[in-house]
Amino acid sequence: MKSSSLYRSFFSVGISKVILAVSLFVVVGCGYKPSVQYIKNVIDGSVYVNVIVDPQEPENAAYVKDALHQMVLQRFKGSIASKEEAENIITASYMGTTFNPISYSNGYVTRYRADVKMNFVMKTKKGIYRRSIRGYVEEDIQASSRYSSSLRTEAIRGGMAKALDQFLAYVTTQGVIIEEVNKEKEKKEESI
Repeated sequence: MKSSSLYRSFFSVGISKVILAVSLFVVVGCGYKPSVQYIKNVIDGSVYVNVIVDPQEPENAAYVKDALHQMVLQRFKGSIASKEEAENIITASYMGTTFNPISYSNGYVTRYRADVKMNFVMKTKKGIYRRSIRGYVEEDIQASSRYSSSLRTEAIRGGMAKALDQFLAYVTTQGVIIEEVNKEKEKKEESI
């Protein structure tokens, strides 16, 4: 009995190592690069984050600024600087939210969709990038108005989080484009 359990534990550990090795080979062999490598083609150096406050929703400005700071530090692997010292500036503005009912029960709205509109302007050494993004979240409505107010704020922040993720994807895509253009330039220079 001991030999069969020993065989099973060795086999399961051996299989997991093989799977890990094959996975690493596939990822590295396919030329995978983390998104931060592409982002560095667009934003390299310190970043200042500017958030334009919407007077109707001032509480969301702090959320957006904190989320952008986190994005710069964790996903861009950059640093935050003052406006005067920054090499790059990201300006985000919240353009409002619309709530659209998507489900009814007995004549009452039971589910809605929150469409959040945000604009981003990114000034870098490579140029100025502008992007208008809509993030949306679908939520259920509670019968109590006390909960509806907090759910409204959560829905807006959920839509903002999606808009920020779309902004990250946009910056990454711009980095890929820059890298491809640079590769083409290198090929042309080599052929001359």
